[in-house]
Amino acid sequence: MKWNLRLIGAFAVLGMLALAVSCKGFFVNPTLTQISISPNAPQVQVGMTQGLSVYGTYNDGSTGQVTTGVSWSSSDSSVASFSSPSSNILNGVSSGTATITAQAQAVTATATATVFITITQITISPTTANVTNGQTYDGFTVTGVADGKNVDLTPSATVTAYQSGTVSTSVTCSYNSSDDKQDCTTTSGTTGVFQIVASYAGSALTATANLTVQ
Repeated sequence: MKWNLRLIGAFAVLGMLALAVSCKGFFVNPTLTQISISPNAPQVQVGMTQGLSVYGTYNDGSTGQVTTGVSWSSSDSSVASFSSPSSNILNGVSSGTATITAQAQAVTATATATVFITITQITISPTTANVTNGQTYDGFTVTGVADGKNVDLTPSATVTAYQSGTVSTSVTCSYNSSDDKQDCTTTSGTTGVFQIVASYAGSALTATANLTVQ
C-alpha cells in the first residue's frame, strides 16, 4: 500500500514537472524582441558626458530596462564616442550629430545624438530675402559666438519657418550640404512673409529672418 502511494506520488510529481515544462516560457529566460534608447534624442555639450539607457520588450510581453549584455557604438567618434563598447556613457567630442547604436541579444536600436557647444550669441544671414512660390530659397547661414569666436552653426542649426506665430507647412527649411546653406522650399501658391527662426541645441537663443514668398 505504501509502495502504491509512493508510486502515485512520483507520477504526480512527474506530471506537474511535465506541465510546468510545457508552459510557454517556464524555466526559460524571455527573449528580447525590441529595444529602445533613452533619451531617444540625446544631447551633450562638447567636453561633457551623457548617460544612456536601453529599455526592452520581451517575447512574453514584459518590458523593462536592459542592464547587461548591451554594446554601444557611434557612427562618428570624432563627434560622439564611447570609451568602450560596454560603456553607456556618451562623450561629447566636437559639435555635430552622430548615430548611436545599441545592441542587445542581436536586437538593435538607434538614436541621433547632438553634440553642441555653449554659445552666447546666434545670428542668421541674410535677415531679409525673397523667393518665388514653388521655388527653393538657398539659402541662409547661421553663425554663433562661442568663447568670443565666431562659429559656423549652419550644418547643425535648426531652422524653422513660421507665419503669424505658427509653424508653417508651406515653407520647410533644411541643411543642404552641397551649398552649405539652410535652404527653404516653398509650395506652389504660397505667398506672404514668413519668419525664419534659427536655433541651436542646448541654447535658448534664436535669430530671425524674414522670407517673402511672392
